[in-house]
Amino acid sequence: METIEKKSFLVFAGTSTRYLAEKICDSLGCELGKMSVTRFADGEFEVCFEESVRGRDVFLVQSTFPSADNLMELLLMVDAAKRASARTINAVVPYFGWARQDRKSKPRVSIAAKLVADMLSVAGITRLITMDLHADQEQGFFNVPVDHLYASTVMLPYIQNLKLENLVIATPDVGGSKRASTYAKYLDCPLVLCNKTRKKANEVASMEIIGDVKDADVILIDDMVDTAGTIVKAADLMKECGARSVRAMASHGVMSGPANERVQNSALEEMVFTDSIPYTASCSKVKQISIADMMAETIRRVLDNESISSQYLI
Repeated sequence: METIEKKSFLVFAGTSTRYLAEKICDSLGCELGKMSVTRFADGEFEVCFEESVRGRDVFLVQSTFPSADNLMELLLMVDAAKRASARTINAVVPYFGWARQDRKSKPRVSIAAKLVADMLSVAGITRLITMDLHADQEQGFFNVPVDHLYASTVMLPYIQNLKLENLVIATPDVGGSKRASTYAKYLDCPLVLCNKTRKKANEVASMEIIGDVKDADVILIDDMVDTAGTIVKAADLMKECGARSVRAMASHGVMSGPANERVQNSALEEMVFTDSIPYTASCSKVKQISIADMMAETIRRVLDNESISSQYLI
């Protein structure tokens, strides 16, 4: 990676995403910016940059996964940078939380993804760098440039290195068919779909496979895994239908509630995530691939006014 003038920009990390920001800085060859977060007894907290950001291009690394403190911390970081006269304020949000609420799916509900976009814009961001939004059109919720990265940049080389004999790409629900189809076309292999119905959020009522998986090495592709109910049910069904092996890959490993136990006890051989969200649980089937180099390269290209999309594989 080419050397960037280090004095022209600073990278800061939110509390929960410091692990990733440190790897990004290692890739960029710079030090992580100094910042403190003071917490009060009632849960309120204050963000303070411990070095000058005046006239600098500032990159604030923070995924907005639960709890809401992560989002609030990012908003305070943006506000602090704006009030300290930063030249540009770039929010690096590998996992953009609240993104599943991108439309009115029933009467009298909020569109949380748009609300969060508005809050970040009002706070003062000049650019958003994120990865694998739940729906591509959410880029339009922002009135600032959005660099929408794809985990396929790190996932596809991993799949190719597996050297599976009878590879089949699958999606655990029809909503992810576009993403899975793109993988299948790039890898020149068949695509299988799962059609599911839900009784309520995070609970699958029924599922059926559309396609043939007999004697296949199946890889399920998804944008995120929350409780793992859908993807585990899909994996078990694939195995019942004669699949030789079943793996799953997802951009974001939310892994809440019973997810780890479900994955451990499932037919899955492995579950692969990026490190957009920290994973601290213990599950022998879970593996993480780092996106630090991809994020660092995007930051470098933003600073050098180079093309972002040219680094995508698909």
